[in-house]
Amino acid sequence: MTTWKIDPSHSDVQFKIKHLMITTVTGQFAKFDGTMQTVDNDFSTANITFEADINSISTQNAQRDAHLQAGDFFEAEKYPKLTFVSKEVKKIDADTFKLVGDLTIRDNTRPVELNVEFGGEVVDPYGQTKAGFELSGKINRKDFGLTFHATTETGGLLLSDEVKLLASVQMVKQQ
Repeated sequence: MTTWKIDPSHSDVQFKIKHLMITTVTGQFAKFDGTMQTVDNDFSTANITFEADINSISTQNAQRDAHLQAGDFFEAEKYPKLTFVSKEVKKIDADTFKLVGDLTIRDNTRPVELNVEFGGEVVDPYGQTKAGFELSGKINRKDFGLTFHATTETGGLLLSDEVKLLASVQMVKQQ
């Protein structure tokens, strides 16, 4: 087995949600960790675990971040991490995969399917082998207990139920 670790300084983990149904708010997690185990360098054999620290959430607005960490949303004090554990990798072609696994938020675990694009593999100037991946997918926030709901004065929705998940990750092959 080959073990790969996520390089957080060269990776981003984001989410996007419609606000007032006219614009999109982007958030990200500043603290996260992930491990991938493969047979040699065959990414179609990958077993992946990932976790993000809810208290590291940032939407570039401290008041909104505090609300997201509170009971209306993630309830970070009680559920400090979100986790993902892969179940299957489906190879579509040389550079495209479907990653199927269980996402857990607020003790609610649901299956998710993520699109994965392999960006390539290189050896960096320090002799480390690195592999890059772009991941994307969608979830319904209410499936994970994120049920906060509000309407505007005119009856419009404050937030969409659909949340887009995006990650750009660089994995480092462990010696």
